[in-house]
Amino acid sequence: MSSHVNRRRLLQIAGATVAASAVGPLSGNAAARAAALPPVRTDIGTGALPFDLGRVRLTASRWLDNQNRTTAYLRFVDVDRLLYNFRANHRLSTGGAAATGGWEAPDFPFRSHVQGHFLTAWAQSYAVTGDTTVRDKALHMVAELARCQANNSAAGFTPGYLSGYPESDFTALEAGTLKNGNVPYYTVHKTMAGLLEVWRRIGSTQARDVLLALAGWVDTRTGRLTTAQTQAMLATEFGGMNAVLADLHQQTGDERWLAVAQRFDHAAVFDPLAANRDALAGLHANTQVPKWIGAIREYKATGNTRYRDIATNAWNICVGAHTYAIGGNSQAEHFHAPNAIASYLTNDTCESCNTVNMLTLTRELFTVTPDRAELFDFYEQAWLNHIIGNQNPADPHGHITYFTPLRPGARRGVGPAWGGGTWSTDYTTFWCCQGTGVEAHTRLMDSLYFHSGTTLTVNMFVPSVLSWTERGITVTQTTTYPVGDTTSLRVTGEAGGTWAMRVRIPGWAAGATISVNGTVQDIAASPGSYATLNRTWASGDTVTVRLPMRTAVRTANDNPGVGAVTYGPVVLSGDFGDAALSALPALDVASVRRTSSTTLAFTATANGSAVGLGPFYDAQGHNYTVYWNTSGLTTVHLVNVASGLLLGVDRMSTTDGARALQWDDNGTADHGWEMVPDGDAFRFRNANSGKVLGVSNMATADGAAVLQWSDNGTADHRWLLLDQNDGTYKIRNVNSGKLLGMENGSTAIGAFAVQDSDNGTADNRWRIVRA
Repeated sequence: MSSHVNRRRLLQIAGATVAASAVGPLSGNAAARAAALPPVRTDIGTGALPFDLGRVRLTASRWLDNQNRTTAYLRFVDVDRLLYNFRANHRLSTGGAAATGGWEAPDFPFRSHVQGHFLTAWAQSYAVTGDTTVRDKALHMVAELARCQANNSAAGFTPGYLSGYPESDFTALEAGTLKNGNVPYYTVHKTMAGLLEVWRRIGSTQARDVLLALAGWVDTRTGRLTTAQTQAMLATEFGGMNAVLADLHQQTGDERWLAVAQRFDHAAVFDPLAANRDALAGLHANTQVPKWIGAIREYKATGNTRYRDIATNAWNICVGAHTYAIGGNSQAEHFHAPNAIASYLTNDTCESCNTVNMLTLTRELFTVTPDRAELFDFYEQAWLNHIIGNQNPADPHGHITYFTPLRPGARRGVGPAWGGGTWSTDYTTFWCCQGTGVEAHTRLMDSLYFHSGTTLTVNMFVPSVLSWTERGITVTQTTTYPVGDTTSLRVTGEAGGTWAMRVRIPGWAAGATISVNGTVQDIAASPGSYATLNRTWASGDTVTVRLPMRTAVRTANDNPGVGAVTYGPVVLSGDFGDAALSALPALDVASVRRTSSTTLAFTATANGSAVGLGPFYDAQGHNYTVYWNTSGLTTVHLVNVASGLLLGVDRMSTTDGARALQWDDNGTADHGWEMVPDGDAFRFRNANSGKVLGVSNMATADGAAVLQWSDNGTADHRWLLLDQNDGTYKIRNVNSGKLLGMENGSTAIGAFAVQDSDNGTADNRWRIVRA
């Protein structure tokens, strides 16, 4: 299909409003929300879809406060100052506007990257709020970028080029001689993505035309390179060029853009991931994550499952082996060896861009695997504990921190190695994280709800209103979560008929309940799943979701004696005021107590003294610690009453899934189990492997294998001690209600442990002996 035909079709889809104006609709909120242009091509392989931004509205909450601060900045910032480098490079007058500083200074290598972020944020903000001030800023910038592009001949550039630095940087990039620190396609990606959002969300055909001309320039530039030249060029950071070009293919239906997108498939990164191999150590982290987003977008464009597998494996590897308790990843902007967490608790952990992009990847993966609840368990972990708190609530413009430091005694507000500083500013920083920050805080509502046919999925528990316009249904969510453990969802409008509502039950939420109009429903609500209400609805029906929370310790992958304290989804940090810390404080885990029913205020004993704990997203203006030394836990032997043998791990394995068994007391380290307090229960952490005792696949049936697994907070890792008043205990699994016992009641060395009903046999009782 030709580009000309695609444009005609898109104009027909968009309607007369867009066709009549190069800048799109100029009226208020309703017009803004109607202006989103649907893509010509439908994504392949999706099982759930998000709602348009204008359909979900945040209500009074911390999250809305974050959005409002960012909106204030977007309304304030001077477009002409942001245009300085583009105009100067394309030989146009800068109109007397002052240059900006930081990463947009006129001599900074990759200047002209942040403008694309602002275009995206303005477009998103308009879609959400209908604010014509932000819309007009976006349209003004697009008009001036069009002028820059139109002056290419006079500036000595080839048609379609658009940037704030000379085109010769691309020549040097292709030749392998670029040494000035520039990452040219990284900046082009930001511009293209911003133009695409202004076209789609505001309806600007001028943004479309500038975008298509720039994409054509990319096609011409990359189309003349050999495969070897292209792959060598891809060693330099290029943002999400594969993602934005795949999106352009979907939006227009033009196969040309898919071919260009696939030129940015970086084999050195994609090939190991396709083989499910972790080769991330040493790589610049945020260079990689946008490529993974591109992979899932290319899957949706082509149906090629290799792309889907690359993105899925990347997510699994990054979240499983490279992610801190707050949901962020990387130290000094780089990945390290798998599971290296406690080894890198420094001032330059958790670059904000990485997490924003991981949230995007998670959202994309959910649409193709909508039954995988752990995706949004991670999304909530990172969104709540990292991104919400990386904005400065004391700043009316909502400026952000580049890194979120995790060293003991750290304080939020740490700029990049290249430029330094603390928090971002109005005009003197313009780091990459400032750009993704204005994007993230104008779309905080984009993943709360999803739909598939007539089924609604509730993924996040945030005060909000969903307008399901296509069905005439409104869902109003009211909650104090995560301070409270309950949320209510009131369904009004044309709600009649039979349809399903799915609610995410987090992996940590044992004992969750779902009620309708005050009556508890008899439906499955297992941790780490979706509870489904399939019923005949009436307007006014109210669903109440209760997710009981408890304190727990999320241990570091590489050191079971180091951990972060969580309460439900919230990471708690210790408030040390202005005191300096030279090492991780030693925490008495059993001393952690909540002290308020209306706030998330806790107290504990650390280094022998009382310390206050609170949500890490609120840790502002004081020194804190997120991780603690928890190695002072009691280590015990679990001695089976029937056999007299000790519980250990098969072959002293340190891998997930290794089975628990009984063996002679021969002094091996796998016979030691640390008792980690977890509310009214305990987790048994193996002294040799650092893994915790759980049940295979969280099974609830008799005979299910008992094994060790990474401490990921699932309910099957929790065990209650039932004192038999004779020096022995029954050890009951919280998730299944079954007892720890031996397969077939065996007393033999090497017999495997299983869970069993409480049938009175001796193998279901244990002596707990200090090691």
